[in-house]
Amino acid sequence: MEHIREAFNRFAQDYDSQREYIIPDMRQYYGAAVWAMESREQQPEILDVGAGTGLLSAFLLEKFPDARLTLMDISENMLEMAKKRFADRPETRYVVSDYSTGELGGPYDIICSALSIHHLAAEDKRELFRRIYAVLRPGGIFVNADQADGETPYFRQRYLDCWNEFLQNGPMTGAQREEILKRRDTLDKNEKLSDQLAWLREAGFADVDVVYRNRTFIVTVARKG
Repeated sequence: MEHIREAFNRFAQDYDSQREYIIPDMRQYYGAAVWAMESREQQPEILDVGAGTGLLSAFLLEKFPDARLTLMDISENMLEMAKKRFADRPETRYVVSDYSTGELGGPYDIICSALSIHHLAAEDKRELFRRIYAVLRPGGIFVNADQADGETPYFRQRYLDCWNEFLQNGPMTGAQREEILKRRDTLDKNEKLSDQLAWLREAGFADVDVVYRNRTFIVTVARKG
């Protein structure tokens, strides 16, 4: 994970400003993730794993303004950006940790993640889903806004072609696009959506589904019974 930490430390400053030019229909994507989160608690305990600059957490606080929020990320620089974002929320906790192996804490009412877990190897994803299940309260929700491979080589290529066209038509410079493609080729380890749903069920989640898909970009939801 060290190469991931170094990469995200390096481009933390530009992360938020590039999001809408990297992710097609970004606001619908994040909006679907926030919609999927639910809790009966007025102040739900929420863990954002791979929280980065806190972009997903910022959206979910519009729905749960009194949430007790913990942001966990391996990149110190990304969390520094998050601290600036939430400067008016001194109660927010920040944990610099490799969530794939480090303690998650808990218990939590909601665990969420955006565009992070796809950096893990397949078996590490499966193990993380099991560990997330263990630290959720009964009825707790795990929402993962992430990436998925195509179910066949044909769809994998079609999804990549679509994404490449989106990047090409955006306002970023050639150098910025080259950096993003390099990052995608070296850091991304996408798995099929069908595999990810199967691993969530295997972990013990009672209700598992996908609530959003725009080719590569997915939002899965899993509820602990």
